[in-house]
Amino acid sequence: MKLSITKRALPALAALAACAVVGSAAAQSAQPATITGNAEAARDKNSMCIGCHGIPGYKASFPEVYQVPMIAGQNAKYIEAALKEYASGARSHPSMVGIAKSLSEQDIADLAAYYSSLK
Repeated sequence: MKLSITKRALPALAALAACAVVGSAAAQSAQPATITGNAEAARDKNSMCIGCHGIPGYKASFPEVYQVPMIAGQNAKYIEAALKEYASGARSHPSMVGIAKSLSEQDIADLAAYYSSLK
């Protein structure tokens, strides 16, 4: 009796093993591609940034009076990290949260490349 159960279970076990191998290979090939920032591409994406970050000495009044930092020349990795933190909610300035959530990973990399290239 046990032998007949094993014979019936063998094809199912083989199918499960095959799925595990295929699934493992698919998961390994699904690693995210490295995103490289393109400063030129950001020229069409920075209009929502320059209104505050492009004005020397600018102070925002929402939600409170806030000295807006100049980001030209800032390190690209810092800009990327900051935008991702705003998007995730780790940083809480309402205007920046809204803007960061609207950006793709590529947009963030492009803007970071653009602003880090400025002096």
